[in-house]
Amino acid sequence: MKVVAAYLLALLGGNTSPSANDLKNILGSVGADCDEDRIELLLSEVKGKDITELIASGREKLASVPSGGGGVAVAAAAGGGAAPAAAAAAEPKKEEKVEEKEESDDDMGFSLFD
Repeated sequence: MKVVAAYLLALLGGNTSPSANDLKNILGSVGADCDEDRIELLLSEVKGKDITELIASGREKLASVPSGGGGVAVAAAAGGGAAPAAAAAAEPKKEEKVEEKEESDDDMGFSLFD
């Protein structure tokens, strides 16, 4: 991921065709390790391609990825007979009331952890 970030930083800086040395310099400037193989792989994959088109196609791929919130419903639908068990597991737990202790005047009304 840091190699991709370095590549994008080079593009934003005006370098339309960053080299491996450019990416190493960017990563080295922040003290990050750089793996030669990952740099070469990235450069070979993006060579001759427009970065805006790559980002747009990546967004399309991410749009089809489920992102939480529907896991219980999917499990219930896939389980068939396990739907009542999944529904019971999905019920929110009742919260216990916790008594707050009185604030003391020792902290003069300021608390770092409130």
